[in-house]
Amino acid sequence: MEAGYISALAALAGSAIGGLTSLTASWLNQRVQFNAQERAAHMSRREELYRIFIEEASKWYADAYEHDHAEVSNLVSLYASVSRMRVLSSPAVVESADRVVRVIIETYLAPNKTFRDVTEIMDNEAMNPLREFSMVCRDELWGGSMLRS
Repeated sequence: MEAGYISALAALAGSAIGGLTSLTASWLNQRVQFNAQERAAHMSRREELYRIFIEEASKWYADAYEHDHAEVSNLVSLYASVSRMRVLSSPAVVESADRVVRVIIETYLAPNKTFRDVTEIMDNEAMNPLREFSMVCRDELWGGSMLRS
């Protein structure tokens, strides 16, 4: 073979390798961006679900202090949120949400509380099931990387 053919083949091979490298890098970059967007969307869905659950649970927990019976239909949204968590969340989050619902039901069954009773209970960490739920959710969403306060 002549030297001209060899150098032409080498140039052609170099161009092909460079093009394939560029194509592969571009494909990998797109894939990484897509995965990051999917993770962000999934996290956003869970954050919204947790926000809704916390707002509903807070409302019914406060109602349980003032009333000794609940309409079952009032708790349907809580059960629906827990069921959605079974699909999207870790078992730890679901267990904590279940405990919150149980505490709300038990609070309805207990005698009504006065405002003084409520302030004493708020100081008792064990009587605030939403605090534990919030911490479990934060650990799941942020992988425990945030400092606990």
